[in-house]
Amino acid sequence: MNEHERSHTNHFFVDAKRFETEHATLTGLQIKAIAGVSPTYQLFLEEEGDKPDRAISDGEGVSLQDEPKHFFAVPPATFGRR
Repeated sequence: MNEHERSHTNHFFVDAKRFETEHATLTGLQIKAIAGVSPTYQLFLEEEGDKPDRAISDGEGVSLQDEPKHFFAVPPATFGRR
């Protein structure tokens, strides 16, 4: 990590709660860890307007620069369980 990436505090939201990091980019798994979300949950990035929300995989990097990103976490599907 270079000094430029650590020189600014970036913030993001998970399930409407604000979190901060000095990192310019985090993976889906890192975002879940910072937010205290179970690693088994699926993370989604809320898109603007009519664009569909985007699933973020654990290894996918997301830039946190510019506008704050809003994510939400969804528990694993339990369809058909009794």
